[in-house]
Amino acid sequence: MSTTDKASAEAPHDSPESEDSASEAAAGAQLSTAPLEDAPGGPVGIGVLGWARWFWRQLTSMRVALILLFMLSLGSIPGSLIPQNQVDLMKVAAWKKEHASWVGVAEKLQLFDVYSSVWFSAIYLLLFISLIGCILPRSWQFVGQLTGRPPAAPKLLNRMPAYTTWRTDSSPDEVLATAHDLLRRRRFRTEAGTGRGAGSVSAEKGYLREAGNLIFHVALIVMLIAFAWGQYFKSEGGKLVLRGKGFSNTLTQYDDFKSGGLFDPDDLPPFSFTLDKFDATFERTGPQKGTPRDFKAYVTFSNGAHGKPEKREIQVNKPLEVDGSKVYLLGHGYAPVISVTDSTGKVIYKDAVPMLPQDGNLTSTGAIKVTDGYKDKDGKTTQLGFAAMFVPTFAGAGQGTMFSQFPELDFPALALNAWHGSLGVDSGLPQNVYQLNTSKMEQFKTEDGKPLAKRMLPGESMELPGGQGTVKFEGIERWATFSITHQPGSGLALAGAIAAIAGLAGSLFIQRRRVWVRAVRGEDGVTVVEMAGLGRSESAKIPEELAVLAGALHEQAPTTDIPAPPPAPPVDEDDEEDEDPAGSTDPAEAEEVEGERA
Repeated sequence: MSTTDKASAEAPHDSPESEDSASEAAAGAQLSTAPLEDAPGGPVGIGVLGWARWFWRQLTSMRVALILLFMLSLGSIPGSLIPQNQVDLMKVAAWKKEHASWVGVAEKLQLFDVYSSVWFSAIYLLLFISLIGCILPRSWQFVGQLTGRPPAAPKLLNRMPAYTTWRTDSSPDEVLATAHDLLRRRRFRTEAGTGRGAGSVSAEKGYLREAGNLIFHVALIVMLIAFAWGQYFKSEGGKLVLRGKGFSNTLTQYDDFKSGGLFDPDDLPPFSFTLDKFDATFERTGPQKGTPRDFKAYVTFSNGAHGKPEKREIQVNKPLEVDGSKVYLLGHGYAPVISVTDSTGKVIYKDAVPMLPQDGNLTSTGAIKVTDGYKDKDGKTTQLGFAAMFVPTFAGAGQGTMFSQFPELDFPALALNAWHGSLGVDSGLPQNVYQLNTSKMEQFKTEDGKPLAKRMLPGESMELPGGQGTVKFEGIERWATFSITHQPGSGLALAGAIAAIAGLAGSLFIQRRRVWVRAVRGEDGVTVVEMAGLGRSESAKIPEELAVLAGALHEQAPTTDIPAPPPAPPVDEDDEEDEDPAGSTDPAEAEEVEGERA
């Protein structure tokens, strides 16, 4: 119950002041769809039903909804600070190793799976229910306001925040008809007064304020639904593709892949593409030397198992869209082509090995792993590993460290360190393809006992000691990384965000207001016009708008030239007692005075 409602309920009904207060309360009531407060006193119920009713009222209050929204924001912080299992298992393992004392607590609190944890889901669902519980009663109340009519004019309009009055020669019917047309043209909902409100026109405007308020809350629910939909059915994976190689959208083709809890691999859209060419341009002069200017990946794309090949271009922020999935171009780099021969001269390995960029000039590091086919000079099967560093533009021997001076292939160079032994790839544990695990390996030595290492240009070779083989730098290929994402509900989330902004703007900048016009015939036959306005809160716009409306109505019903009768002067009781007897109208008194004079 609003404050004005309480005042009208508590005031005695048998006094004129209570009637005036009741009419003013009715005039200002229901200017919003805010839930009515419970009347004080009295239990809400007993037993289970009473507690359930109390819990529902607390849950659906705006205060609790804001608290839940704040808790949801706080709950998402651990998901940003602590690695998540659904994102990167290797980072989770590294975090557990670095913070071993906290692992037990973190696992009990489900901090490695925050967004699918019980406590986060509970907050999410309670917020969802709270918003629905807030919106449903407000929606029904708003529908009732839309179908209702403006309230009758209060008895004392001069108590309203904005008020004006004047006298005119126009008849009351003419004034009211003009006011009715004027307010209708200004998009007010109007109603002619009847009964106690006869001789007046009521008007109301600003329903979009409450509509915007409801739209904002509905948009929040839409965004929550879109977020849940996207989290449960999403999929995202990455793939590094060498020039001339291809990719098919199946689960086994991804280098890394993560998905929502309800994702089905059969939902992956069937398509494939081949990286035909990759172009990258960089700024060559000035303070922005080396800054990338344009990246383009030229691919041959096929939609479906038997789709017709098509030539497409993929650029940064211009993805390839396929059946709700998007293929983004993320990065690029270089892949030196390496060949390895054994002691007999047989080529046992030849491949382009992607290097991982370390800076903006594409100084790159990587590892070359020869897992099968190599035998040492004694005929024993072993594995080879080479720690590699590649620079596309080398400054030259004696010109500084092994760092690239520019991202283009102006002076490419490759530095290798050679190892032999067990790479550890048969242990079943995941390994970083760009790093070499040398825990079970031994480095090749030169004749003077120094570790074997060499810097090579394209076409050059490195001889393994004792005639155990040769490593040759054959050439250079390019690679590009792509991210294939399927995020259902993103369009719904965008629509919800736009609707929320529009609804919030409407609820902040549109004001609900009411205007009344009364015209009655005075005792002297001149029409007295009164206008008053009322809004949800005190605002300078209400008097301004009333002034504009009053000016427009005054043009049609101008002020009369006949002055209003002056009010009667106050009468002094002492003057009545000293009044001259000659001025008396009592005949007996007059005769008595004449007799005395005679």
